[in-house]
Formats: sequence, structure tokens, C-alpha cells
Amino acid sequence: MGTINLGIQIVPKSTTMDSYKLVDEAIAVIAASGVKYEVNPFETVMEGPEEQLMAVAKKAQQAVIDAGGEEILVYYRMQIRPGQDVRMEEKTGPHR
Repeated sequence: MGTINLGIQIVPKSTTMDSYKLVDEAIAVIAASGVKYEVNPFETVMEGPEEQLMAVAKKAQQAVIDAGGEEILVYYRMQIRPGQDVRMEEKTGPHR
């Protein structure tokens, strides 16, 4: 399979930690992974092979738990085109 887009929103729940700091832990994992990504107000969108992006997503989820998240809600959105790549630039480039 080729390149897809995967949007991930991790909503941490914690009685002792700041939610934004927990989300920052997930974004740090995504940034360190080397995949192309964009942070948006409601989610982070990654671009690459599905298997790689899902592995990064799982590491990001675990980073939030390891940082003290007591519970997380995770929402995924994927755009997949069999036989064709999906690129963020084709969707957002004309608006920049």
C-alpha cells in the first residue's frame, strides 16, 4: 500500500496533569518518528505508509499513558486510495 493520511486525536484524562502537556508528549513522539506531520487545533495529521503510521500512533498513545495520563480517548481518521498516494499538500496547498 502507498502513502495515506492518518489523523489522530488523543484526548487525555488526568486529575493531576495538564492535558496540553500530555498531548505534547504524543506530539513529541510523532515529531521524533521522522514521518511527515502537521499539528492542527483538533488533531495531528501524519502522512506515510499505513503500517508505519499506526505504529507511531500506538507509541504516541503509550507516551501519554507513561507521562501520567489516567485514561485516553483516541480518535483516528484515515484517507486511503488503493493504488494511489494521498498527500496533505494536494488538499491544503491551494489554501496556503
